[in-house]
Amino acid sequence: MNFSKQLKKYRELNGFSQETLAEKIYVTRQTISKWENNKTYPDIHNLIALSILFEISLDELVKGDVVEMNHIISNNQMDKDTKGLLLFLGLVLLIGVPSIIIFEIKGFVLFGILWAIGMYFAIKVEMSKKKHNIKTYKEIVAFAQGDSNLEELQKTRNNKKYLKEKVFIVLTFSIIFAALALIIAFLTILFIKL
Repeated sequence: MNFSKQLKKYRELNGFSQETLAEKIYVTRQTISKWENNKTYPDIHNLIALSILFEISLDELVKGDVVEMNHIISNNQMDKDTKGLLLFLGLVLLIGVPSIIIFEIKGFVLFGILWAIGMYFAIKVEMSKKKHNIKTYKEIVAFAQGDSNLEELQKTRNNKKYLKEKVFIVLTFSIIFAALALIIAFLTILFIKL
């Protein structure tokens, strides 16, 4: 991304060391280093602080990055991984659950394999979201486009209830998945008895 180059350029033009810049915007020197080495991306508040400090527009600071951020947000690989996750969890329900009922203990092998592949895709999706800092990118894109949704995105990211919300989502998904598994198990048993 261009931001890392822009940050270093304007930091050096203003004669700031990484440590001096970090002090001016209340972050650590390591944070500045990570930004300059393209390991992490600042949130919208830090971008605004940098643009004010350097006396440049936010657009100049993130020049070209908004287009790339939009691309990352709608990343095709993440979409493929999400589809893989849904596919294999669907196969767990449609093939794995009946195989347990029909083949008993041996059926757990197929169930376990399908479940493991589904979890592999789930982990890939989460790693991709973390690697690309999707939440921060969504905030920056919303800001650049004048979207009124920005405050809501920031509250979600900064909200301490976020972990509770994620746990709630996982538990709800698990309950729905278990209910579907029981229904499929029941239907499989009925089918076998016919």
